[in-house]
Amino acid sequence: MNLFKNYTIPFTPAKAYSTKVAYFSMEFAVDQSLKIFSGGLGFLAGSHMRSAYELEQNMIGIGILWKYGYYDQVRDPDNKMGVMWQQKSYNFLQDTGIQFQITINDHPVWVKAMYLPPERFGSAPLFLLTTDVKENDYLSKTITNCLYDSNPETKIAQSIILGVGGAKLLDEINYGAEVYHLNEAHGLSAAFYLYAKDHNIQSVREKLVLTTHTPVDAGNEKHNIDQLFKMSFFQDLTLKEVKEISGIKGETFDHTLVALRMAKMANGVSKIHGEVANEMWGKYENIAPIISITNSQNHNYWADEKLNNAANSKNIKEFDARKKELKKRLFINLADQTGKWFDPNVLTIVWARRFAGYKRADLITRDIEQFKEIICNAKMPVQIIWAGKPYPKDQGAVQMFNDLVVFCSNYPNVAIMTGYEMRLSKLLKQGSDVWLNNPRIPQEASGTSGMTAAMNGCVNLSTWDGWIPEFVEHGKNGFVVPPVDYEKLSEEEQDKADMDNLFKIIKDEITPLYYNDPKGWFKVVARAMQEISPEFESGRMAKEYYTKLYKK
Repeated sequence: MNLFKNYTIPFTPAKAYSTKVAYFSMEFAVDQSLKIFSGGLGFLAGSHMRSAYELEQNMIGIGILWKYGYYDQVRDPDNKMGVMWQQKSYNFLQDTGIQFQITINDHPVWVKAMYLPPERFGSAPLFLLTTDVKENDYLSKTITNCLYDSNPETKIAQSIILGVGGAKLLDEINYGAEVYHLNEAHGLSAAFYLYAKDHNIQSVREKLVLTTHTPVDAGNEKHNIDQLFKMSFFQDLTLKEVKEISGIKGETFDHTLVALRMAKMANGVSKIHGEVANEMWGKYENIAPIISITNSQNHNYWADEKLNNAANSKNIKEFDARKKELKKRLFINLADQTGKWFDPNVLTIVWARRFAGYKRADLITRDIEQFKEIICNAKMPVQIIWAGKPYPKDQGAVQMFNDLVVFCSNYPNVAIMTGYEMRLSKLLKQGSDVWLNNPRIPQEASGTSGMTAAMNGCVNLSTWDGWIPEFVEHGKNGFVVPPVDYEKLSEEEQDKADMDNLFKIIKDEITPLYYNDPKGWFKVVARAMQEISPEFESGRMAKEYYTKLYKK
């Protein structure tokens, strides 16, 4: 007897969270050892799954078992960034014994379901789909090779696996999902699978909700509708039916727009992003209401317990001792990678997240004289570390990373690290003093890395974007670059204004406070650690999804 044929979660769900939810996401960062994530979207989904389990919510995750993960970031012989795809294997996943066919490009493709039990990492149960089975031809096997494959047709095929494959899996296990939650529109084909059952768009809307994560155009996928039709994205529906229910009149199929039209409700991932999303999509007809549910991260996974105990008891000596231990742990890894030993007594600034143009990793390097003022100050020294993985085909972002490799070679107290995944992310947040975040406003939807930094006694220094306006009080629990009238500035002028203000805050406020007033510094750090939870802890977020987005 197959234990998954009439699947229920292996614990009794809490009464407040009895609604059955299937959470579709292209990536999940549940644990470093399960390499099916690339960055922020996965980190968010992973924390959501952990909190869903802690709250005993009736939720399962639907994702893809990526054979090669995202990619392994390595170094070329000249220390610049290299890309390596290495096959992964996991002995802790269970074979469900479930295998079924779906159609892609008018071709039958076998899909197999693997299972991550909740007790392994303390997460909601996770079903992971793969096409790497012997019954498939070579091309079909490669669909689930690499997360965010650069080939457009493969990427469409992956979204069909997630959406149609995930929805069909739910039928196979007879889960009876009452809510289909799309974490971004990657799984949108599930909506067309549901519609094809009874051709009732209202019954689809009653089940479908969407979380949209980005106001950046590249994050909202668009394809030629004829290409999607040819590749069986809409399964057996006619093109005429698709256009009628999606409202698409031209050739361009905007996945986020159509998801908003087919969902009963949607959410942006911070208060600012909710406003931006309503402005961005509000001009279109028949879209779902867009509310705000601010992204958050799981405290139990990310926060160092000893550091938090010291902060809560206001024991500065204990806190400083533990912070230095955590800095030494980070610096051992840094020395192993770069040959540079950093000093745990020195103020350490970290910029770490996905490399992308609007995130401006290199912003504080653009004025070398101002940079040298802070980096070569013997009385109040500063150390800086960068880390992050660009999309491997984003040549501009890869070049920015490599330019920083060269730049760092000129200074003993400046370094860049490779392999920014869950393990390194935790090391950096626990082992740094200042978390630098300087996206170009208003392009950062949320940006949760600063939340987990604050959980670990690392103070945020950020532009006024994403989740930051909901948390930071300048000089009290973090530091904010004062916003200017960005709409009247060119990108070059905006970058210059933000850069100058960043330098001013570091020179005039942060370094003097850190070195001249340790009690004052601890006060800022401790307040941030106290205030980050529960408001920016994923338990709050997981509760809000049930009360605001999943409500009937």
